Amino acid sequence: MSTVVAGLDAGLAADLDAAVEGLRERVVARLSALVAEDSTLGREAGAQALMAETYAGLGLAVDRFEVDPAVLDGTPGFSPPVHHTYQGRDNVVGVHTPRGTAARGQGGGRSLILNGHIDVVPPGPAELWASPPFSPSVRDGRLYGRGGADMKAGLVANITVLEALAALGLAPAAPVTLQSVIEEECTGNGALACLARGYRADAAIIPEPFHQSLMTAQLGVMWMGVRLTGKPAHVLDTSAGANAIEAAYALFSRLKRLEAAWNEPASRHPAWADHRHPVNFNLGRIAGGDWASTVPCEAVMTVRVGFYPGTPLAEVRDALQRAVAEAVAEEAGLAGIRADVTWRGFQAEGCVVDPDSDLMAGLAEVHRAVTGAEPARLASTATTDVRFFTLYGGMPATCYGPVGGNLHGIDEWVLIDSLMEVARVLTRFTAAWCGLEER
Repeated sequence: MSTVVAGLDAGLAADLDAAVEGLRERVVARLSALVAEDSTLGREAGAQALMAETYAGLGLAVDRFEVDPAVLDGTPGFSPPVHHTYQGRDNVVGVHTPRGTAARGQGGGRSLILNGHIDVVPPGPAELWASPPFSPSVRDGRLYGRGGADMKAGLVANITVLEALAALGLAPAAPVTLQSVIEEECTGNGALACLARGYRADAAIIPEPFHQSLMTAQLGVMWMGVRLTGKPAHVLDTSAGANAIEAAYALFSRLKRLEAAWNEPASRHPAWADHRHPVNFNLGRIAGGDWASTVPCEAVMTVRVGFYPGTPLAEVRDALQRAVAEAVAEEAGLAGIRADVTWRGFQAEGCVVDPDSDLMAGLAEVHRAVTGAEPARLASTATTDVRFFTLYGGMPATCYGPVGGNLHGIDEWVLIDSLMEVARVLTRFTAAWCGLEER
């Protein structure tokens, strides 16, 4: 048995489980209220107000603060913002400070951060959803709505940990910090701002919706913008112009060659050796043209690029810049086109989690105790805010969150039973990791 949870006796574990289960209706109601708040980029204020109110109701010291790019710029992990302002878009942090009174259970008395992101991606056409994306709906044991899984369910699980302990008259015997951050989906600057503000702990957990697996590694992610400038012309002779929109597709086709090369077995990081296709490039946005009967002179494209841990950001940018230059020089579809590259949004390094840390061993042990099964290990092909804790904060960290589906898609959902199970695991883990005291 892991030394992390060895002191958690059966009676206490049963009491913790019962306390979590007793909050099921409140969990669903709280998640529904959060999902009902549209917290897409720039609109996080309403949802963050709910988080601040909830943290205060738990008796936590609430710290609300804006992300300041002037403070973060030049620090490791910073990504150039894609939104024009951080004004009114606070991070919300709730801090539990122990009183120092021993209580039930034994533990290491170690501090813990439970982090989650409040921002969600755009829902797409509302008419494609079975119910409106910001009107949460419970059907067949699932809660549907944008952000229900990614990752407002995880934020609710974090809250449930302290609420379940409070229902038993208990609290962690070590500091516990709940973080609700912005911009996980585009920069990570919210989590970075927490780090810059001085928040540290002996471990951090992010309940991302990874099907109750333990995350062992994650790819780096970079957003590359390319402005393509061609030559306008009347459509009576399209050959007189250079079509910037068509050039964007030709350029992306050329970039896919680099994606293929990075997916070759000889190029892979060992964590993804057995993965079918770990590195993905995505043409996520394209805009251009101003008149249907004019050859478009300009197009702007944004490409999401995945890459392996240990690859310097400068090396990734150089490889992409070379690929663009070679495409412009060699591809017929880019004849007469100028391509200017910019870097905004994710400039996120990949990272690997220490599989033998007390954090990983303890979470695995609690997962086995709660579910009766061994947790899967996940080398993620996406990025998460775990990188800030591991790479820049010197803290062990991982993701462990509920089962969900249609992330970033239509009819996103989270499995309520899985959410409750995650809350049980996190509550037991917190009790063992932090120890307990009387409230």
